[in-house]
Amino acid sequence: MGAGGRSIAPSVTKDKANALGRSPYAKPPFTLSQLKKAIPPHCFKRSVLRSFSYVVYDFILASIIYYLATTYIDLLPKPLSYFSWAVYGFVQGCVLTGLWVIAHECGHHAFSDHQWLDDTVGLVLHSFLLVPYFSWKYSHRRHHSNTGSMEKDEVFVPKRKSGLQWFSKYLNNPPGRVLTLTITLTLGWPLYLLFNVSGRHYDRYACHYDPYGPIYSDRERLQIYISDAGILAVVYGLYRLTAARGIMWVLCVYGGPLLVVNGFLVLITFLQHTHPSLPHYDSSEWDWLRGALATVDRDYGVLNKVFHNITDTHVGHHLFSTMPHYHAMEATKAIKPILGEYYQFDGTPFYKAMWREAKECLYVEPDEGEQNKGIHWYNNKL
Repeated sequence: MGAGGRSIAPSVTKDKANALGRSPYAKPPFTLSQLKKAIPPHCFKRSVLRSFSYVVYDFILASIIYYLATTYIDLLPKPLSYFSWAVYGFVQGCVLTGLWVIAHECGHHAFSDHQWLDDTVGLVLHSFLLVPYFSWKYSHRRHHSNTGSMEKDEVFVPKRKSGLQWFSKYLNNPPGRVLTLTITLTLGWPLYLLFNVSGRHYDRYACHYDPYGPIYSDRERLQIYISDAGILAVVYGLYRLTAARGIMWVLCVYGGPLLVVNGFLVLITFLQHTHPSLPHYDSSEWDWLRGALATVDRDYGVLNKVFHNITDTHVGHHLFSTMPHYHAMEATKAIKPILGEYYQFDGTPFYKAMWREAKECLYVEPDEGEQNKGIHWYNNKL
């Protein structure tokens, strides 16, 4: 597919669910331009109408779910109604995660050809989900610019063994992993925004709500204020809604789904960048292309579609982040023969992969005895 570029013999890709062999870490025998030429040109074209169709579809679906829940759940007997609100929270949270993904597209300028439109849509959607749009946009852009770098990557930067906390050995067991995963999936997102937990090291306090924090440059500070204003506007709206409908109504209708959204976006990001096969590089070895390839596509079943395929096309997304999500599957299919063994896919169900990665990927270190100490691999021996 596509034209141009020298032909590169494809290697066998790891499409099996238990494919845990290490990814190649040598400099690839292909270039970014060769990958781009393999992708049909229309995959890079952004359509305002098509992009908005996904926003409308998600809002219609969310509205139907909201109507059914608020109309019928309270008519059910108490034990069943409690369970039904939990089911609503999960289902609605999955749909709203799709809206989060569309706002993520806006942050990458993949929604339309107009930056102002992307930023407007992204600001509205992310603020609705209590995400500081511009703050996240700029830190996430740096993540894409430094993926796989031990020093400069922005999120889920693995710890070296020497950097583990003293209590880590006490959590390296099933109850400890349950506790760690529970905290990660419920509090991980707000802790990252507020305290940069799991992010790169800064010399001082880093917070996504602080316009003068070390994450941002002088020219970005005004937009951080705009992000904060968007969050405050939604918080005020929730306050007024709580005064009118009660705290329990707001928690059931909005809080439950938001908790699911936050959990999924942390889980999705964690599993995209945490895998026994993935290398991480220090400054002596890192380069952009190898870093971008240090990620893995996952299979979430039917949720792949609900999440607009952010889950199973992430490798291609890191290579071409301005490509609209509705072309990502076609593009991934086009570049897989060229990527060969550099393409990482793991079809392990996400709930099993979550547990396995929490067990196997505690820290990174170079292989013992290797001359090249700039390439780090996951380990769990404490």
